[in-house]
Amino acid sequence: MTVAVDGPAPEQPQLLRSADTPLGRARVARGWSQEKAVRALVLLADAWGWQVASEASLKVQLSRWEHGGSRPNETYRVLLCSLYRATPKELGFDRAPQTAKGMRDRISTLESLVENLTAMLAAQGVQA
Repeated sequence: MTVAVDGPAPEQPQLLRSADTPLGRARVARGWSQEKAVRALVLLADAWGWQVASEASLKVQLSRWEHGGSRPNETYRVLLCSLYRATPKELGFDRAPQTAKGMRDRISTLESLVENLTAMLAAQGVQA
């Protein structure tokens, strides 16, 4: 079978891409660009009477959320779960956010562990 084409071939639509995160995969699985997802978020928020950021700001935020650079607050988590018809766990929202205090506590715990291991090795005559 042959196909005749008059004129130049049209440009192929841009392939949808996202970060390999649950949130990014949820958007791409629906065949949505970031622009379409942002517009849908705004429309959903408007329908509910909720105030959200501008579309331009949301596009930047959505990219950060998809790449793990930041986490959406509760308002946006609810909107995203409704928009993608997914649970917080399915979108990766069940992980605890890293806080400065949490990081300091982890560092302190690791420092104590290193000190204890060093002391145990020294007691056994092993130099660290």
